[in-house]
Amino acid sequence: MVQKITETVEQMARAQSELTGRLDGMAAAQETARGELTRTMTEQLTQVSKTVADNLKDTGERTTRTLGDLGQRLSLIDKAQQEITALSGQVVELQQILDNKQARGAFGEAQLADIVRDGLPETAYAFQHTLSNGRRADCLIRLPNPPGPVVVDSKFPLEAYQRWRGAENDEAARAALAALRSDTQKHATDIAERYIIPGETADAALMFLPSESVFSELHSRLPDLVDKCRAMRVYPVSPNTMALTLNTVRAIMRDVKMREQAGLIQNEVRVLMEDVARLNDRIGKLRSHFGQAEKDIELIETSGRKISSRGERITGVELEDKTEDKTENETEDGQNNGLNLPDPSDD
Repeated sequence: MVQKITETVEQMARAQSELTGRLDGMAAAQETARGELTRTMTEQLTQVSKTVADNLKDTGERTTRTLGDLGQRLSLIDKAQQEITALSGQVVELQQILDNKQARGAFGEAQLADIVRDGLPETAYAFQHTLSNGRRADCLIRLPNPPGPVVVDSKFPLEAYQRWRGAENDEAARAALAALRSDTQKHATDIAERYIIPGETADAALMFLPSESVFSELHSRLPDLVDKCRAMRVYPVSPNTMALTLNTVRAIMRDVKMREQAGLIQNEVRVLMEDVARLNDRIGKLRSHFGQAEKDIELIETSGRKISSRGERITGVELEDKTEDKTENETEDGQNNGLNLPDPSDD
């Protein structure tokens, strides 16, 4: 019985020892697994931290660049706002100028002066020129007769045009258009009466409208008025058409200048033709000299060939003489060789 108990105790001890060993193995395995898990988690946390740091750095750089670009754009917007404000002030000033008739006239005259100065030489125009009737022209273009000096007067029927553009209904638009017609026709009549003077100016004048929109609306809305102006020999022009007109004027002046210098040109042409005739004569003489020189060269070549031929003949004669001498010598030698010499045995 005691033995069984002892065996049982021993078995229990062995089982406990095995259990202890297994527990130690499990503890070691668990510790190893815990270390591996800790290492893996540490590496992953390090990688995540690095990724987060890189992302934060990139985000910070992008944010900095974005803020910089935004600052530049805000600066540009602020500059544009300042320019718009300045432009608005200029527009207001221009509107104030256009609202004042005297200032508007000065504005039109200044624009006309700039166009004329750009298109013509200084001797071809005059500003604020006083005519024989005491009227002062805004600009006088000095064209030769015919047609003679042409007056350009700056007119700007702005009030009627603005009323027509700002009309709120058809009736107001018709009234403003009628006023525009009346003002423009009055301007044309004044120009025809004041600035077309027989014997002093051309039989036509130009009415300068310093606004392309007014000029365009007159031609599109009031073509009959434009025809009436032309019938009075008054031709409306805008800044663009004025520049084109000045191109034509410049061409006319150039043609007149050429006609004035026609005598000088003809004399120069005559002298040029004389020079050409002398040149042709000298070319003929030079050609004759070249022909004579060519003949002399041919004669020299002929003489050279004759001399060469004679030299060859002389050389041939000398060779023949030498050949004959050689033949004679050989014959004499042969004869000497054929003599009957005494036989030594006879001695």
